[in-house]
Amino acid sequence: MRLPGMSQPCLLAPIAECPPGPPGAQLRLAVLGARGVGKSAMIVRFLTKRFIGDYEPNTGNLYSRLVRLDGDHVAVQIQDTPGCIQVQEDCVQVPDSLARCVRWAEGFLLVYSITDYSSYQSVQPLHQHIRKVHPDARTPIIIVGNKADLLHARQVQAKEGLQLADELGSLFLEISTSEDSQGVCDVFQYLCKEVSKLQHAGGTDRRRSSIIPRPKSPNMQDLKRRFKQALSSKVK
Repeated sequence: MRLPGMSQPCLLAPIAECPPGPPGAQLRLAVLGARGVGKSAMIVRFLTKRFIGDYEPNTGNLYSRLVRLDGDHVAVQIQDTPGCIQVQEDCVQVPDSLARCVRWAEGFLLVYSITDYSSYQSVQPLHQHIRKVHPDARTPIIIVGNKADLLHARQVQAKEGLQLADELGSLFLEISTSEDSQGVCDVFQYLCKEVSKLQHAGGTDRRRSSIIPRPKSPNMQDLKRRFKQALSSKVK
């Protein structure tokens, strides 16, 4: 499935730190993928509209920001993750820090580079790991093929990314973080909307489960009948 077209431009609030809030007050997103696929560049592009091409290998930065979504300011936390996963025989070895991140997040971007086939191969095992932790099929996961501007070095065809996304039941989009700020924004904006909908649905489910059924009003005729029976038995 391809990412639905976004009709509205992405409007970013000033990049101000978002103060910590109670659980559910923020949208918690995680960006996962192999090393060097452009995860950090994507996040910074979304938050600042600036592209920075070179990054030191990160140990996992957490960005807490206020962004504007559908006219409202929304608190968003985005967890950048190090590309230290290892895939062996379609099984991904996830470090403890990354496993904690998967448990914490509510929505996911799985990023690979179209110039690195091995990064593409890590997507399916990562997806399977997320689904083990979050079996609810409503948990949004978007597969992103990054560096779409480097066509001369392409190793992963667009149809391969689309086919994988269809098999996994996820959305798919190819973007160029360096050249397509709007495409990056569309991905994060859509993910924010899906997580927000999931939060509201969860709140509704909790409210429904907390409602105690109102007991039925007693039948007055039945009460009178039983009262008379009790009196007659005492008289006897």
